[in-house]
Amino acid sequence: MSDAARMVTGAPPSGRGVPSPNQSDETAREAYRYEDFRVKPHNCFACGELNDAGLHLKLHLHHDRCWAETTMTARYEGWEGIVHGGIISTILDEIMGWSLVARDSWGVTARMSVHFKRPVRVGMTVRAEGWVAEARGRIQKTASRLVDVATGEELATAEATYVAAPEARKRELKEG
Repeated sequence: MSDAARMVTGAPPSGRGVPSPNQSDETAREAYRYEDFRVKPHNCFACGELNDAGLHLKLHLHHDRCWAETTMTARYEGWEGIVHGGIISTILDEIMGWSLVARDSWGVTARMSVHFKRPVRVGMTVRAEGWVAEARGRIQKTASRLVDVATGEELATAEATYVAAPEARKRELKEG
């Protein structure tokens, strides 16, 4: 499948609730939204609302994909005027992790590689897009990219391998 075919192309459907038990898997995956998981306020650096230093990403889920847009502030600067690569890596990791959640899987990062293509400048609005590339049992492979919203230019890409959480832990996470 080409990168273009895997790219996240739009927002998740609005107004859809948590899927009912009698919906098909495809319909259920389409209905999931970040808000549907009722994640309690938490300190996650990337998506938590309690972390004052955090990114506060507003995640959008659709099928096996996740996306978010954010404007990079000087708070995350590395070299003068350029966002630190660790911040870029964090955003891509978070987006890939939540692409798993979009298909009702939860996991932890086992391995990740990032390719930095262009500098991400302070003040730039970026869109992070992530998707599930392959799922085999508890091993999940994901991919993501970061693009400049103004130009569509690809700034960074990443691939990762996640290990799915056991069902009991997944239930704990979902119940918050």
